[in-house]
Amino acid sequence: MALKKIAINDFTVKAHDQWANQWFLLTCGDFATGHYNTMTVAWGSFGTMWGKPFAQVVVRPTRYTYEFMEKYDSFTLNALPEAYRKAKQIMGTRSGRDRNKINESGLTPVASTLVASPSFREADLIVECKKIYFDDFKPEHFLQSDIKSCYPLKDYHRFYFGEIVAVFT
Repeated sequence: MALKKIAINDFTVKAHDQWANQWFLLTCGDFATGHYNTMTVAWGSFGTMWGKPFAQVVVRPTRYTYEFMEKYDSFTLNALPEAYRKAKQIMGTRSGRDRNKINESGLTPVASTLVASPSFREADLIVECKKIYFDDFKPEHFLQSDIKSCYPLKDYHRFYFGEIVAVFT
């Protein structure tokens, strides 16, 4: 799919619908060396922090992608058309630790423009990000008791802010 770079100020998305219902593929690593991993994400946000446009993603420490998020300084978010729902499910339910789930999904990784982390040819929206902050969720800071039910294993997410450096639609 041939995408065009847009100005970051022109980036608009139905954020809740995109995250909760359409999902993104979060990819982190280095395309040039072939060392990267992808997972489906349904929790995150877009906004402005420290005067910079950002995407915020969360990754549990038990996920294989966590190792990549800790090692590399960039990530991409890729939205795919509904026709790729099965591929997104594969990316979200299988681990790249012990199999090549990208090959299983049938998706095609491609080089990004400004970051080392790859994107996907099939995407209809690509957001390239450079990490600028991280921290861990602290259960003692949850203000609603039902949030704790999302963590029966107490594997609290680490959240990452990435400055949005390029957007393609």
